[in-house]
Amino acid sequence: MIFKATKPAPRPALRKVRTTTTLRPLHHRLDPHTVEEIPFQAPDGVRLGLTRIDTGEPDRPAVLLLHGHTASADMFLLPEIRNLVDVLLDDGYEPWLLDWRGSCRLPYNATGQKYTYDDVALYDIPAAVSHIRARIGEDRPLFAVAHCIGALTLSLSMTAGLVPGLAGVVAQGVFLTPKLGGRTSLRMSLAGELLKSRLDHIPVDFRTVGLRSKYTPLFALASRRASCPDPTCQILHHSAWGTGASLFVHEHLTETTHNRLAELLGPAPLWILPHLRRIELARTVVRWHDTDHRYAALPPNALDAAGSIDAPLLLLAGSDNGLWLDSQQLCADVLARRHPHLDVTCTEIPGYGHLDTFLGRGAALDVFGHILDFLARRR
Repeated sequence: MIFKATKPAPRPALRKVRTTTTLRPLHHRLDPHTVEEIPFQAPDGVRLGLTRIDTGEPDRPAVLLLHGHTASADMFLLPEIRNLVDVLLDDGYEPWLLDWRGSCRLPYNATGQKYTYDDVALYDIPAAVSHIRARIGEDRPLFAVAHCIGALTLSLSMTAGLVPGLAGVVAQGVFLTPKLGGRTSLRMSLAGELLKSRLDHIPVDFRTVGLRSKYTPLFALASRRASCPDPTCQILHHSAWGTGASLFVHEHLTETTHNRLAELLGPAPLWILPHLRRIELARTVVRWHDTDHRYAALPPNALDAAGSIDAPLLLLAGSDNGLWLDSQQLCADVLARRHPHLDVTCTEIPGYGHLDTFLGRGAALDVFGHILDFLARRR
């Protein structure tokens, strides 16, 4: 025989990527009978997640909880600490948790259709508020507690008049006037230009990508001068997905929470960076879609429309916020000068960073009391 038949070399196993819109189960210690998972879609057809904690007491004020980008409703339900849902339940509220399209319980950041923050402000948040209103009626107070990009997109919904009648809003980390550090802003700009042809997202769990992958240099960069040996912690705490910012004060996390970081925070999509860069350069929340008539309901510049906000605001931030710096104090100062009629309170939590205001072991003692006091004055 001239040619000898050989067996083909086996192909390497493909990495499993979650492509369905089925929500990953919530991780909590609540009675399962009190957790109502509601089938929920945004008006543009995107599958979202909406969860109600049923107390059996129909007259309680409702509180909508909005997570940050790449986080999920899990950040309010940590079973290893006294979490925000625990505190709200004990104080007589009915929590509702929205997993908007940036949730890591959904696959959109890594494999789903692309979106901008306009979509969250126009579709996700107003739809959730409308659904809750339909369930609780118009007479019961409805509050919102929002973290990071959840608060930023909520500000766009509010200034568009799409979520009227909220009894009060707590915005943590950032609201109308985002302000990043110079190094973070520069890295974000460079990443958007240099990596967009090779990557569409930045993962946080090194175990899912392996040593020989196109993501390895990012993890290596994040590990430089890092005090923690865990790669996920390095790319989040020490580098914030490669931007050089810090997402939390390390010693505030319990060991259990620290070990769950890859579950609590998912991959960051790079295709969202152009909108985020435009927002950061403008130092306010601006609409991305200027020519698409579907987004005409959103104001081109949320700060210019901030006078129409009809809810009291609590701007909350850790004094050591390594991502958004003093954005909240800047927001309070700008609103006091431009719209003095608004009810705005700014509170800084000494010694806290960004995420640990909700994930920290002592958050129930150091942070949540400010939220409860604010809600109590307006319930």
